[in-house]
Amino acid sequence: MRIAVTIFLTDETIAPVRLARELEARGFAGLYLPEHTHIPVERTTPYPAGGELPREYGRTLDPFVALGQAAAVTERLGLGTGITLVAQHDPIDLAKQIATLDHLSGGRFTLGVGFGWNVEEAADHGVRWGTRRELARDRMALMRALWASEPTAYEGEFGSVRASSAFPKPVQKPRGPVAGPRTLVGGAAGPKLFAHIAEYADGWMPIGGRGLSESLPVLRSVWADAGRDADALQVVPYAVFPTPGKLAHYAELGVEEVVVQLPPAGEAAVLGVLDACAQYL
Repeated sequence: MRIAVTIFLTDETIAPVRLARELEARGFAGLYLPEHTHIPVERTTPYPAGGELPREYGRTLDPFVALGQAAAVTERLGLGTGITLVAQHDPIDLAKQIATLDHLSGGRFTLGVGFGWNVEEAADHGVRWGTRRELARDRMALMRALWASEPTAYEGEFGSVRASSAFPKPVQKPRGPVAGPRTLVGGAAGPKLFAHIAEYADGWMPIGGRGLSESLPVLRSVWADAGRDADALQVVPYAVFPTPGKLAHYAELGVEEVVVQLPPAGEAAVLGVLDACAQYL
């Protein structure tokens, strides 16, 4: 089983270059970074985990810039977002960022797609909350048009692009209905989420990994109904606090990669957690 990590990298934590070098040297599979452009101070959306919103949410580094640094100092380490708030981006700009990072890293990028939880943050980006999932779906389709091997136009409900010359292309070749880098959709189990995964992704990134025994058969059924190859489905539990029993359970379910949560801390604390995780590598 591959063990990757995720961390809220901020202006107060271990730096991306130092972390990436340590991860590759120790044999970790990848580094996934979350995204928040800003956190409005006057907010009404409750923190999903309960209590006060942790300090790191408002100090998060831009994931694409940080992953670019990580790519430059590593050769094998996977690089991913966990997750990109696709609805909050201009899709033409985002398609270029993603393709460039994937190209420069030699195809090591994984696009984690998410829909967000902070209503105020999304509103400042002009996102109407009730439309965010369909908006993300539309923007993913527009980006696939820009990543196509031949100039391809796209006209959607929320945006459009003319048939264009758009290079570089992502390294990974199209597979079924999916184009672009490896794509995982994050979020809680449900019919809408599973429909999105089957339509335009390579798999699911469930936070914490709870309830997989019940939800995986449902996802596999939706996946099969969409005509997708059963062996191609990837499930990557995210922000996991590992134990031997938990990882063994995931392995029994066919999980091949797990993303472990690191603390948003300085070098000493983060490296200490990596030392503790060495038993799982």
